[in-house]
Amino acid sequence: MKSADEIAIDILSWLAGEPDLLSRFLALTGTDPSSLRNAIGEPGFMGGLIAFLMDHEPTLIAFCEATGTAPQDVVRAHEKLSGAADLQDS
Repeated sequence: MKSADEIAIDILSWLAGEPDLLSRFLALTGTDPSSLRNAIGEPGFMGGLIAFLMDHEPTLIAFCEATGTAPQDVVRAHEKLSGAADLQDS
């Protein structure tokens, strides 16, 4: 099974081939294309990539179908990077 970071990288790679979605992601996050490389090392950015998919089911399904990733793997990655799993335990 892939790690949360690996799934986030897969999402970014997939978005690179989807210019309209990549433009939307960049606009929503306030990130410009030239700063993507530096942003990848930031946990918040990686979580933002996954949240971008989680916030729009058709985009999530398109990613999963294109990459062969199970939706539940994306959900687990989202929980790990967003801390959602920690909130559920309290």
